[in-house]
Amino acid sequence: MDIESFFEEMPFADLLGVEVTEAADGHAEGWIEMRDELSWNADRIMAHGGVTFTLADTVGGAALVSRIDQPVPTIDMRIDYLNAGTGDLYAQADVVRCGSDVGVVDVDVFAADDTHLADARGVYKTG
Repeated sequence: MDIESFFEEMPFADLLGVEVTEAADGHAEGWIEMRDELSWNADRIMAHGGVTFTLADTVGGAALVSRIDQPVPTIDMRIDYLNAGTGDLYAQADVVRCGSDVGVVDVDVFAADDTHLADARGVYKTG
């Protein structure tokens, strides 16, 4: 499975501009360029929580797909927002568990200046 192509062709990720830049051996990275329409604040560009969540979920899924070579629907995702994202965002994800029924992935989301914005754990269907 061509992971980058799979995620590039995902309509929702494409709509938001999520780009998976690396996915191999249970690790994935990706980013999203911040723009006005992704902000929750009309006066200052600040990433809506859903944007941060979508980036974490997409990159987390890519990390697991890199291990099992098939799509993985999200079962559950928990996210802690640590700071507001005011510019481009990037995420790094690592598989914690890859079972026959479910996989678990930890994801960190950062601002372009390396400020830690969010901490997430996703659970995905693998079987």
